[in-house]
Amino acid sequence: MLNMSDSVAALRSVAESPGVSVLSAAFAEANHELALVGGPVRDALLGRPVNDLDFATSASPDEILRIVKPHSSAQWDVGREFGTIAARVGDQSVEITTYRSDNYDSDSRKPEVVFGDSIEGDLRRRDFTVNAMALRLPEQVLVDPFGGVEDLLGGALRTPGTPEQSFSDDPLRMMRAARFASQLGFVVDASVRMAMESMRERLSIISQERIRDELNKLLCTDNPRVGLELLVDSGLMGIFLPEVPELKHTADDHKRHKDVYQHSLTVLDQAIQLEKERSTGPDSSPDLVVRLAALLHDIGKPSTRRFESGGVVTFHHHDVVGSKMSKKRLRALRYDNDTIRAVGRLVELHLRFFGYTDAKWSDSAVRRYVRDAGPELERLHVLVRADVTTQNVRKADRLAFAYDDLEDRIRILREQEELDAVRPDLNGEQIMKILNLTPGPVVGRAYAFLMELRLEEGVLGEEEATVRLREWARTERIEGVS
Repeated sequence: MLNMSDSVAALRSVAESPGVSVLSAAFAEANHELALVGGPVRDALLGRPVNDLDFATSASPDEILRIVKPHSSAQWDVGREFGTIAARVGDQSVEITTYRSDNYDSDSRKPEVVFGDSIEGDLRRRDFTVNAMALRLPEQVLVDPFGGVEDLLGGALRTPGTPEQSFSDDPLRMMRAARFASQLGFVVDASVRMAMESMRERLSIISQERIRDELNKLLCTDNPRVGLELLVDSGLMGIFLPEVPELKHTADDHKRHKDVYQHSLTVLDQAIQLEKERSTGPDSSPDLVVRLAALLHDIGKPSTRRFESGGVVTFHHHDVVGSKMSKKRLRALRYDNDTIRAVGRLVELHLRFFGYTDAKWSDSAVRRYVRDAGPELERLHVLVRADVTTQNVRKADRLAFAYDDLEDRIRILREQEELDAVRPDLNGEQIMKILNLTPGPVVGRAYAFLMELRLEEGVLGEEEATVRLREWARTERIEGVS
């Protein structure tokens, strides 16, 4: 529960910080109002860290720039048409926006920008009451026309006006409600939930990039499960990531297999915990790739589900199918190529380890596991361990022990063989020289042969590799080799 005396002290501390004090004095001297608004006010009152600072002012964008320039080391015109100027004041990043009272067209996600004349009017257009508070500067007077403090105290997420109007103004606010539910641990008001359900189709007018960015913010909270369940239950997830709610269709009334949807959310929970336990350094940030892979690792199951004789349910090749599906969906959401590749590889490989418990792998199998994981090996460790959600303690312990053993073997082989850079004992130029070849497909085949030897037998050395290469070439009847 909030301690209001501590909250007020924290807010005062932000208001009296060097950069804010400089701006307060500068705008007062220029006879313009200035107020700290939105997230910084909310976070200070909650006792959360306050980083970037947002301000609202009666000054126009040109006037903002004129007032700020003498007191800042840099300025950025991040959105002059929307009234926003950004600057670096001391060691603080700030954004200062002219009061706004935007008008929205119901058929567009873009507002007609209209500058306002009061902080109260500016706050009315904001998304939620807990973000519709301001601290007037320099007098440090809290402006809270919609009961934001009361909602902070009650842990409630409501809109300043009707949810329908707020979400019509900006449909992305429906996703933001889910993010704040996870980030702040707040309960979303029933009226907000109803509006999310009834207006979910309006999210389709939002760009994929904005949806992606909001999804990333949700996934990088400490408890994304709450927000993800809200997105699924409201139908919003079906608009931009339908593969996740589709997981519910793998459940049935006969308990022939586990609920894949709930399993996936549990894997995400466990991956986040493992990520924190295995991270190094105080500045370790959430790993978006691991979290995406945990959420999506089983999305191939609905399309591969088969009912076999005796009531057995199978999902053969759901790892390969799921990898293709995840890459296709992430491309649609405009993720970068590195993220798409990494998530796809993790989904593809997440099942491979489970054969390790049936028969201990040879060294060559361990080398292949490392080779195929490539730079995603550490992430794969997290995902595979998180994928164990069985309630059978003995089985869970057996799998954990087996993976401990696999990681130990990888560590030992890495020390012995420089496993992170597995390559044949001979490179392409050496192959061409030994076999008297010019660049072409045969060189590639020879390289692949030597790579297989490297994975199966470890380091051979150049002399032995040359002998084996010549034997292969004679068997393959490569011209020029006697």
